[in-house]
Amino acid sequence: RCKNLSVSFWNSYWMLPSDVCGMNCFWEAAFRYDYMKTHPSEKMHLAVVACGERLEETVTMLRSAIIFSIRPLHFHIFAEDQLHERFKDILDKFPYEGKVNYTLYPITFPTEGAAEWKKLFKPCASQRLFLPLILKDVDSLLYVDTDILFLRPVDDIWSFLGKFNSTQIAAMAPEHEEPRIGWYNRFARHPYYGVTGINSGVMLMNMTRIRRKYFKNDMTPVRLRWGEILMPLLKKYKLNITWGDQDLLNIMFFHNPESLYVFPCQWNYRPDHCIYGSNCKAAEEEGVFILHGNRGVYHDDKQPTFRAVYEAIKNYSFGDDLVHSLLQPLELELQKTVHTYCGRVYKVFVKQLTKSIRDLYARRSKG
Repeated sequence: RCKNLSVSFWNSYWMLPSDVCGMNCFWEAAFRYDYMKTHPSEKMHLAVVACGERLEETVTMLRSAIIFSIRPLHFHIFAEDQLHERFKDILDKFPYEGKVNYTLYPITFPTEGAAEWKKLFKPCASQRLFLPLILKDVDSLLYVDTDILFLRPVDDIWSFLGKFNSTQIAAMAPEHEEPRIGWYNRFARHPYYGVTGINSGVMLMNMTRIRRKYFKNDMTPVRLRWGEILMPLLKKYKLNITWGDQDLLNIMFFHNPESLYVFPCQWNYRPDHCIYGSNCKAAEEEGVFILHGNRGVYHDDKQPTFRAVYEAIKNYSFGDDLVHSLLQPLELELQKTVHTYCGRVYKVFVKQLTKSIRDLYARRSKG
C-alpha cells in the first residue's frame, strides 16, 4: 500500500517525493503499465443504466470517467426512450478529443417475465443482469451505477481483468467491511457471497466467460448458463430478496465462489464506509478510487462530504485547470464537513484525486 502523504493537497502538489510509495505500490504500478503496454489499443467498455431522474447523475459519472482515463472509452448507455435525445444533446458537446464513443440503447427485458424484471427493486435496475446477452460482441465490460464517480483512470480498474485466474468471470467489492453493521449477514433470507455479501454498483465482467460458463445452483443438479438461470432464480427467491438484482448476483456467486474476483473497498467507497466511523482501511491508506453515492447522498444534506465531490465534478468545465478549478475548491468545501463522521476523514476523498491530477499533467507534459 502507498504510505499516507502528510502534505497540503495543493501547496505541495508538485513537490511530492518520488519515493513516497513502497515496493507494493511500485509493483502495482508496474503491473498496471505492463498491462497497458500489452493492450495498447484496447478499448474500454463502460455500461450504465439510466431511468427516471438519473440523467444529470449519469452525465456527471461519464464526465469523471473521461477526465482521467488514458485509453479509448466506449459508453453503453441503456436509458428510457424519452432520455435519448437529452443524452445526445449533452454528450455530443463533450470535448472527446477522439477518445470517447457512445451508444444509446432502449431498456429491454426478455419477453418471459418482462413485467417482473421491470418492477424488481428499482425501475430498470435489473437491466444489468442481461448485458452479457444483449452486448454479444463485447468481450469485457465495466458496469457502474449512475451514482458512481471515478477519482482515478478507468484504466486502473480495467486492468483487474488481467488479474483474473482461469475460473473468475467478474469482480466486485464486499457489501460491508464490518460485519457488525453488515446487512446480508444480519438480515438476508437467501444465500449470499462471503461474510458480508457483495455490492454490484461497480461490476467488472469478462462477458465472454460469463456467456460460456455453466453455473452451479440450488434448483437443479444440472448446471445452467447465464441466460437460463436468471428467471428460475427470480421465481424461487422473489419473495425473499430485498435489493433486487444485487441479491440474485449474491445467490449466484454463493454457489459459484470460484468465479468471483473481489477487489478492495476503495474501488467502491460508499457512505457505509464512514457514516458509522471509518472502516475502509485501504481508503485510509491510499484514498478513495471510486466513489459510490448510494442512498441519494449526492442530492441531500445528510452526507455533505459526498455531495461536495459530486458538485465539484458536475461543475468542472473540461479544459479548465484541475488544481484551481476542481481540487482547491473541493478541499475547501470538504473542510466544512468535519462535523460529520465522513467529514472527519475528508482527506481520503482527495488523496487519490490529487495523485490522478498530478499523473494527468505529467502525461500531458510528455506529449
